[in-house]
Amino acid sequence: MDLFFDHLVWFVKKPEKAIFPLKQRGIHVVNGGRHESWGTYNTLTYFGLSYIEFLGIENLSIAENHDENRLITQIVEQLAKDNREGPAKVAIRTNQIEDLAIKLKAEGLTVYGPLTGERVRADGQLIKWSLLFPEYKEKKVILPFFIEWEKSDKERHSEIAVQGLIWSHILGKPKFESVGFVVKNLDMAIETWKNLFDLKQGEEYIDTEINARCRLLKLNGTNLIFCTPIGDGTAAKVLKEKGETPFLVNLTDTNQSHFFKMLDGYWKFQ
Repeated sequence: MDLFFDHLVWFVKKPEKAIFPLKQRGIHVVNGGRHESWGTYNTLTYFGLSYIEFLGIENLSIAENHDENRLITQIVEQLAKDNREGPAKVAIRTNQIEDLAIKLKAEGLTVYGPLTGERVRADGQLIKWSLLFPEYKEKKVILPFFIEWEKSDKERHSEIAVQGLIWSHILGKPKFESVGFVVKNLDMAIETWKNLFDLKQGEEYIDTEINARCRLLKLNGTNLIFCTPIGDGTAAKVLKEKGETPFLVNLTDTNQSHFFKMLDGYWKFQ
């Protein structure tokens, strides 16, 4: 079963407010559209088919009425109740979402979906997809959710290119190299993701910038890096304040070398 990184969901009270600070860094962000049936809306920045979605709540009364869409229950909990912005969830793309649901249920996970979703794009076009949310009832391990688009990767890439959303960064042609997660137990997180989703792992290393033990899992499009704090520092601070979560965007081919905090998350330009 082929799996591809699709996007990182980043909770923001006002998604449109992500446009200016990222523009100052040379990253192009555009208005995405509205999920009318979910009560949410977004802005987007693309790096090929891998992208970041800045997601906010437009209508809380609608958003509060969703139990099966675990992303919407999460944004209500984190953004509306806890007032907590920042990177929140990773979506992995598949073209076999029904088979994946069966596989994950057989592994003992609680599975929500597949659920249908749609968004009215800024130009008025309706985009459709299906979503799948796996969860452990007791095992405390952060997991992704899955998406299957109505259109093929080739069709979507062509559409995004025509809209001028690919390679439109002032910074040049940055690559969305990886997403960093902070976790309590590195070995358990790596084993869980590796076994469930058949991902190959890299060697363990120490990241002195965030003061953590880290290991990479290879995923088509954008890799995943899991990190456990080894003392005070960025990783420990995020884990204490937010718990296990994605927290770091690594962009390569930026002709820069910067590590900084922006929009309540961390960025590394290389």
